[in-house]
Amino acid sequence: MLAGAFVFEALGYAPCQMCLWQRYPHAIAIIVGLALIAFTNRWLIGLGAIATLTTAVTGIFHSGVEQKWWNGPSSCTGNGSGLSNLSGADLLNTDVIDKVVMCDQISWAFIGLSMPTWNAIFSIFLALIWTVALRSSKPAKLSSLN
Repeated sequence: MLAGAFVFEALGYAPCQMCLWQRYPHAIAIIVGLALIAFTNRWLIGLGAIATLTTAVTGIFHSGVEQKWWNGPSSCTGNGSGLSNLSGADLLNTDVIDKVVMCDQISWAFIGLSMPTWNAIFSIFLALIWTVALRSSKPAKLSSLN
């Protein structure tokens, strides 16, 4: 999922702030997956499940913001109130990305579903895989004193 986000960015689809928020749990899941290669641990598997579920929930929230079902953060939605704390120098600064992407605007969609919606769908699927792995892993036995 994270690689897909970077591919879209390379194709010219700049991420909004909420898109970036969805990347962090994916990165955590990748790190947890790599840690599981060395250390088989139910807590790590659970952490991977929580990370993918977190990005799924964030994707659902972002999708609702795009559809105007609920309000998103004022700093990245179209109402402009997030600009009130910027100075004139900040507004004239050219050291920013070429295109500011608002969180409540759909920049790409496939069969009527936007990128955050697809992220939520795939992340729910990944969370289910982590959950199955957790359920099929054996709990650690308490060592006996014998």
